[in-house]
This record gives sequence, C-alpha cells and structure tokens, in this order.
Amino acid sequence: MAGGAPLQWRVFRCRKEDRATAAARPQLMRFVIALPYLWLVVFFLLPFALVLAIALGTNAPDLAPPVELGLSLKNFALLFTDDLYVAAWLSSLRIAATATLVTLLLGYPMAYAIARARPQRRPLLLMLVILPFWTSFLIRVYAWIGLLSRNGIIEQFLRWIGLGEHAGSILGTEWAVQLGIIYAYLPFMVLPLYAALEKLDTSLLEAAADLGARPLAAFRTITLPLSAPGIVAGCLLVFIPAVGEFVIPDLLGGTDTLMIGKVLWDEFFTNADWPLASAVAICLLVLLVGPIALFQRQQAKSLEKP
Repeated sequence: MAGGAPLQWRVFRCRKEDRATAAARPQLMRFVIALPYLWLVVFFLLPFALVLAIALGTNAPDLAPPVELGLSLKNFALLFTDDLYVAAWLSSLRIAATATLVTLLLGYPMAYAIARARPQRRPLLLMLVILPFWTSFLIRVYAWIGLLSRNGIIEQFLRWIGLGEHAGSILGTEWAVQLGIIYAYLPFMVLPLYAALEKLDTSLLEAAADLGARPLAAFRTITLPLSAPGIVAGCLLVFIPAVGEFVIPDLLGGTDTLMIGKVLWDEFFTNADWPLASAVAICLLVLLVGPIALFQRQQAKSLEKP
C-alpha cells in the first residue's frame, strides 16, 4: 500500500493496543473500587480509632487535651452502672421509638395519598413534603419555641378549649421534644414509604377486589407486606438520628428530659470529660450501627433465596 503502512502491520498494531488496554483495565477497576474504601478509612475508621483511643484513656484536666491515654474500661462500665446514664439510654430509646411510631402512623397515609394521586400532582405534593428542608433546621426548631411558649398559638388554643390551665405547660416537657422530633423527621418517613408505595402494582388490588377481598383485607395482605421495605427504611431513618438528637431536647426540653445526645454534649463541653464523652459516642455508634448491619445481612440473605 503506497503512502502508508502495510495492512498487516496496522492490524498487528491495533491488536497490540487492544491487549495493552485490556491489561490496564483491571488496574483501573481496582483503583476505582479502592476509592470508596479509601474514603471510609480516612473519614470513618481513623476518626473512630481516635475516639476509641480517647475513650480507653482517663480524664486529665491539667493536660491539653485533657486525656491521658491508656487501656481503661472504666468509662464504658460507668455508662451501664450509673443510674443517670442508664436512665438517659432508656429515655432516648423510648422517646425515639415513640416518635418513630407516630411518624409512621402520620407518614403512611401521606405517602399513600401521594402515591395514589394523579401523576401531574405528585411533584407538587412531594415538593410540599421536602419544602421544610429549604429552611435551616435550627430556625425550624426555634419556631416551635414560639408556638409552644406561654403566649404561643398552641398554648392559647389549649387554654381556649380548657385543656391548658397552666401557662407554659408544654414547652420544656417531653411532649415538646416529641413534637419537635416528629415534625423534623416526618419527611424521612414519607419519602421511603412513597418510593415503596409508588411501585405497587394496582392490578393486585383489583384482583383481590374481584376475588371478594374487602379494602381492609387487601391492604393488610397486599399493600402492607409489599411496602415493608419502605416501612423499615423510614423507621431506621427516623429512629437513628432521633436516639442521638441533641438540638431538639436542648431547645424544647427541660431538665427532666434526659437524652443521650444531651448527656454527650454536657460531658464534652460542660464537664470537659473527653474520655467519658468518647465512650458515650462509641456506645451510641455500636447501638445504632449493629441493628443496621444485621438488617442488611438479613436482606442480602433473602435476596439470595430463589
């Protein structure tokens, strides 16, 4: 071939380039896969190891930072033997579980209504659910202080119907904390439920109706089981941050409302006891990550079954 390389040589060169590209592809894939693990090591494992090292140390107010490293387990033992910390753990779990249940009871009808609305209206309804996220979380919690205060709208309404004889009976109580958590985390329950209900095949409900099933029976046997993944996801998204919540109990709660997030803040910033605060953080992490890992493992096993 005049003016160019022979055809056989060009074919050989192309095959050589293809082999070089194929040889480099596994290295590229390993590099891409290693990036998420590198991220976890730098931003999760290393901070976790640092917090664990502090938790195994002892408090040393004269040092900077106020920690004397060691291998002591007394901070972890104190968390499960002292009545204050045991009460804080139980109170946090109870408040978070109650708020999760209420958000589920409120969020399920909302998600179901959005999923069954006309397709043209769904974006608007979803935007209304997400709209609170456009405002700062702290500002929204402060707004509840005005609503629940002595001259707030809610207190005035309760006094008007005769249920709020004592002014300021809501703000500073566990009821205020529950209201704040339910309001703040309700969208986290609605969105996973909507994602699960929107995929529901309505022909199954029609078939159940043709077979004589009443709406309640069809909901119990078809809709509810098929929406179980959304229920679990929503409950985890609400329960996990609610257990360690600090801002809402600090602003809306009182001295009688104990939550482990508030205890963690007080130990770290008020008492300057870094080892004990780190032990609280480690126990809280284990308490929340453990059930999630077990749930994911169970879900993986169920997907592997034929």
